[in-house]
Amino acid sequence: MSKDQEFIHLLARVGQQDRLSFEAVYRRSSPHLLAVLMRIVKSRAMAEDLLQEVYVKVWRNAASFDPAKSAPMTWLASVARNTAIDALRREHKEVISDNEFATGDDESSNMIEQQADPSPGPVELLLQSADQLAVRGCIETHLDATQRQAIALAFYQGLSHQEVAQTMGTPLGTVKSWIRRGLVALKQCFEDRAAKGKSHGL
Repeated sequence: MSKDQEFIHLLARVGQQDRLSFEAVYRRSSPHLLAVLMRIVKSRAMAEDLLQEVYVKVWRNAASFDPAKSAPMTWLASVARNTAIDALRREHKEVISDNEFATGDDESSNMIEQQADPSPGPVELLLQSADQLAVRGCIETHLDATQRQAIALAFYQGLSHQEVAQTMGTPLGTVKSWIRRGLVALKQCFEDRAAKGKSHGL
């Protein structure tokens, strides 16, 4: 039995509320999922809190896992990613309610590391946008296939730049360039769409 097949079996048992299998899933996946959370929220303390929330969701929803649609770690990373994004969205709303003039440039929501520009980063602009079709439009019209794949692996699968390079069989410097240019393009697209929305009174 391969590792993936064993993991699939464990998740199936978790779906049946088997605690021993749940503990095994936690031991095998928690380091990776913690890393996924930290890359998004940029805070270890917050990531550790969210990790517990992730596994509550795994315990409740393991029965819905379909190995025909995704690998076990891909599914778990997706649960972690969605949990982190929801947390950032809640945090963003709290900041706005406390201060109507808040700029929202908190480092935890900035997915461009060490960005000197104090304006909102791509993630924050994404969270501010209620129009998912507009976001999809930016991705489809402003990114080429390699940029879409690199960004998806880095921010939706939670892979490091080195892991993305290995997955895509591409030099690390090239991957970093794709991701950097892709995020800049998305940021510009989101800003343009936000400006158009304001001009139309939206």
